[in-house]
Amino acid sequence: MRKPFYKQLLTTVLALTAGLLARAQQVDVNTFEKGLQQPSVQVFDVRTAQEFNTGHLSDALQADYTNKPEFAHRVQYLDKQKPVYIYCLSGGRSSAAAKWMRENGFKEVVEMEGGINAWKLAGKPLTGITAVKQLEVADYRQSISQGLVLVDVGAEWCPPCRTMEPVIKQFLEQHPQVRLVKVDGGRDQEVMKVEKAGTLPTFIAYKDGKETGRKEGVATLKELERLVE
Repeated sequence: MRKPFYKQLLTTVLALTAGLLARAQQVDVNTFEKGLQQPSVQVFDVRTAQEFNTGHLSDALQADYTNKPEFAHRVQYLDKQKPVYIYCLSGGRSSAAAKWMRENGFKEVVEMEGGINAWKLAGKPLTGITAVKQLEVADYRQSISQGLVLVDVGAEWCPPCRTMEPVIKQFLEQHPQVRLVKVDGGRDQEVMKVEKAGTLPTFIAYKDGKETGRKEGVATLKELERLVE
């Protein structure tokens, strides 16, 4: 049985409206840049860590969309009620990531048309271009060789790593005998291989050069304390 004409019309209108709304979430670089000035905006780069370190937008968080476990883990630390301004290299990955995020409860996800390539062509500024050499494995081993040490394998652009910042600060204040050694998860690849630390963040405790415990992912204050007991 054929649907009445008005029902067919309503279905068509709703489909067109949904399509227009989806397209309205894609904006040019100038509009994207203006949107970043809003309070509480979350900037989300869904390229790889290696791409991220070739230059990224200021205050951007990162999760590799092509690495599904990493993306699923990190995206949960974004606030679904606050705007997310998302980009990749040219727009393909960010479009797919944005679609997934909207379908999973994110209220406002705005995509940058053309991605970082369009941003560069427009002469917009980038930050975080890595020119610093990796932490040498020998230097790292020396840094953990004496006393109580907590190794923090993380990165400032990693959402769960940012979540951990106040916890680590509190831990160090309460345990001044513990030294913090930071390993950059986007740069210090050789140390990460040695430590077999593939998750950001990863916390590893050492006493006089011997590992006493480790915790992958977000940790509570109590969990960090147990690592150095």
